[in-house]
Amino acid sequence: MNGIDFIAEILKREGVEWISCFPSNPIISTAARVGIRPIAFRHERGAVMAADGYSRISDRQRFGVVAVQSQAGAENSLGGVAQAFADNIPVLILLGGNRLDQISVRPNFSAVMRYQGWAKSVEAIYQPEQVGDVMRRAFHALRNGPPGPVVVELTADVCAREVPEQFRTYHSPKLVRQRPETDAIQEAVRLLKAAKQPMIWAGAGVLFSGASSALKELAELTAMPVFCTMPGKSAIDERHPLALGAGSGTTTLAAHRWLVESDVLLALGTSLTRSPYAQPIRHGKTIIHNSINPDDINKNEAAEVALIGDTKLTIEALIDEIKSQTGGKGIGDRKKSQEHVAKLKSEWMAEWQSVLDSDDEPLSYYRVISELNRSLDRENSIVTHDAGAPRDTMLPFYEATTPHSYIGWGKTTHLGFGIPLMIGAKMAEPKKFCLNVMGDGAFGMSGLDLETAVRSGAAITTVLLNNSDMATYSGPTRGTIGEEARQQYGVSKMHGDYAKIAEGMGAVGIRVTKASEIGPALREAQRLNAEGKTVLIDVNANVEERRSRFKS
Repeated sequence: MNGIDFIAEILKREGVEWISCFPSNPIISTAARVGIRPIAFRHERGAVMAADGYSRISDRQRFGVVAVQSQAGAENSLGGVAQAFADNIPVLILLGGNRLDQISVRPNFSAVMRYQGWAKSVEAIYQPEQVGDVMRRAFHALRNGPPGPVVVELTADVCAREVPEQFRTYHSPKLVRQRPETDAIQEAVRLLKAAKQPMIWAGAGVLFSGASSALKELAELTAMPVFCTMPGKSAIDERHPLALGAGSGTTTLAAHRWLVESDVLLALGTSLTRSPYAQPIRHGKTIIHNSINPDDINKNEAAEVALIGDTKLTIEALIDEIKSQTGGKGIGDRKKSQEHVAKLKSEWMAEWQSVLDSDDEPLSYYRVISELNRSLDRENSIVTHDAGAPRDTMLPFYEATTPHSYIGWGKTTHLGFGIPLMIGAKMAEPKKFCLNVMGDGAFGMSGLDLETAVRSGAAITTVLLNNSDMATYSGPTRGTIGEEARQQYGVSKMHGDYAKIAEGMGAVGIRVTKASEIGPALREAQRLNAEGKTVLIDVNANVEERRSRFKS
């Protein structure tokens, strides 16, 4: 048994059922021999992003695995690795490596040297005796501590050598969860009891720890409304009367008002990283900050109380302490909070309802989003945006219901992530309807992976907002490109018959030019996906300039 054989055996023991890949890497065929299905993507970046999508909705119970070749494969993967690293997603990346005697020879690519700062951990195998230890450390890093991509570089000649029998041992590492200190929990509850208008800021850690039910209980026990970050969207059912909605640079009126007016912010499962793709935290707030990563605490925001540990355990500890300190009664006026939230939601929707119901042609993005809310079985669907205008328009208005019914992403914003992300999500949840919304600019980055969806049987639906323009760089932000480049040289303009392109790759293309057609098209896509057919809905869309943004 050589090193590659042993790695394939370890993957099998760890329950890996499939790997995304782009040839050539010896682990691909070896994995196939032991019953692990390889799915080849059209580009290494897409392969990494599909593994990312699989991990995102698996809550550290299962992990996406990707295998690519050395040199160009390792280099092309960096975009996907960067996205996973920025969003704290645990993905196992198996890179082909050079021969041992060529590692330091220019221009040979060494992941151990070049991937530093792009991944949670990077390790190469330099001796066949190391294989079991390296893989154990890799799976420990995937399961424990701050999540992130884990890279193993398979040194070519070393991994082709025989692993001595006494080193063919592998011990699968277990998930270990930590709970914050009792004194910190007690202090947090004292601050919440004394607060005049507290609120919850819920991040992706709520989802990854499986804490959505506990979050709902905490919100109801404390009368605290819940705002979800972009990665945390779907941590609470957005129909709940204490749900404020979610946000990136855009958000709901209810979320905005509470973010401005609250005095105490209970941040759960979040890094509180300042970003153009996050809502700002106003000065003067008392912050109680929970994260699994100690480095997040006091990074961008000063924390009055640090609750370092697993988010679900943290919320459960807060619930127990609140009940202990209040005789089980809880704190706050839930009826008053819910009425305040409902008033703000009603005010906001009164402003936007005509836009959401618009019959204008070309179609408004918001009419498309409104039809998604009406036409999908949201409890049995997984929906995501793409970078740019789809993200900014969808985050406030698409209504998430169950955990992972929406995947928010994008601390670094790679155009085209939506298609491979949904392929990975479909591999994780094959019975769910998986849909991504993207612009024509994003399609250029990953559109060929529709063929991957067709070939693999991971039937997804892509809604393409076809306006022959990059809508993010229109309206108030058009100056980012500049009129000279736009008008004289057509920068940001692009054209295509994307339904025809989809059909050329074996998918079903549906064209939508009228508002009355989008609902039936979505219902037809759900039917076709259930039959195993991938669909692209080509929507004749406007250049949407309106955003739900707030100045103060």
